[in-house]
Amino acid sequence: MEFLVIGAGSLGSLLGGLLAREHAVTLVGRDPHVGAVRESGLAVDGAVESHVRPAARTDVPGGRFDCALVTTKAFDTEAAARDLAAAGVDLDTVLSLSNGLDNETTLAGHIGAAVLAGTCTYGAMTPEPGVVRCTGVGRTVIGARRGGPSAAADRVGTAFDEAGIETTVAADMPRRLWEKLAVNAGINAPTALARAENGALLAGPGNAVARRAAREVARVARASGVDLSDGEATAAVERVAEATAANTSSMQQDVLADRRTEVDAILGSAVDRGDDLGVPTPTLRTLADLLRAWERERDLR
Repeated sequence: MEFLVIGAGSLGSLLGGLLAREHAVTLVGRDPHVGAVRESGLAVDGAVESHVRPAARTDVPGGRFDCALVTTKAFDTEAAARDLAAAGVDLDTVLSLSNGLDNETTLAGHIGAAVLAGTCTYGAMTPEPGVVRCTGVGRTVIGARRGGPSAAADRVGTAFDEAGIETTVAADMPRRLWEKLAVNAGINAPTALARAENGALLAGPGNAVARRAAREVARVARASGVDLSDGEATAAVERVAEATAANTSSMQQDVLADRRTEVDAILGSAVDRGDDLGVPTPTLRTLADLLRAWERERDLR
C-alpha cells in the first residue's frame, strides 16, 4: 500500500519506518528530522531495529495514496485536515492515531475518504534527527470511528500486519478510544507533573492518582453511552504502565522540552464532557489546572 504519514514526530516516524519495510511511505514532518531522513534514510533502533528510506518532506504532497496516517498532536488535527484537503490528496482511507476525542470527526469534516479511528501503545522517541527509537513494542487497534465492521479497516490492518506491526481490527472503537483516554489521563498527566517514569504509577501515591483519573474518565464515558467500567479503565492504566515502566511519557517529554502539551485533548475533553453531563471530575480538573498553569507561565498557551 501507499502510506502518507502526517505528523512524522516520534510515533509517526516509528510507524512510518516500520511500514516502510513492506510498503511505500511518505513522511511529512519538520526539519531537521525530515532533512536527515531525506539525506540518509530513517534509522529505527531500540526494541525494533531497521534502516529504511521513506520519502520525506515538510509539506503535504498531492497525488494518490491508499491511506493517510495522522499522528499529529491533537491540537494540530484541524491543520492536518485542512492541509490534506488543500493539497487535493486522493485518498481511500484516513486513520487517526492522535490522542483525545473527536479527531476523527474533525478529519471527516474536511476529507471525503473513509475515516478510521485507532489506538497505539508503541513507545517512541526521536533522540536525534533521522533516528527514531522504539522504547516499547505495543499493539495497534483500528476500526470504524463509530464502531461496527469496516472493509477499509481490514485492508489497513492487513498492511500493518504485513509490516510486522501487531494489529487488531476492532468493531468497538468508541469504547477503545475512551479506554485510551483513561490510559492517557492516568499516565501522561501524573508522570509529566511528577517528572517520573511510567513505572512510578504502579504503586504508592502515583498509583492512587492514576487510578482516580482513570475512574473519572470511565464515569464520563458511561454517561456518554459508552460501556467502560471503572475496573476496565484502571486495569488498562496499570497494564500499559507495567509494559512501559521505563518509558518517559509523551506529555513528560513535552514538559521536559518546554513544549505545549495535549492537556486540552487528554484531560480537558473529559472534564468538559463531564461538566455537560453532570459528572464530577475533580482529579482530572486538578491535573489539567496544574498543567495549564505550567504552560501559561511559559507562554505556551
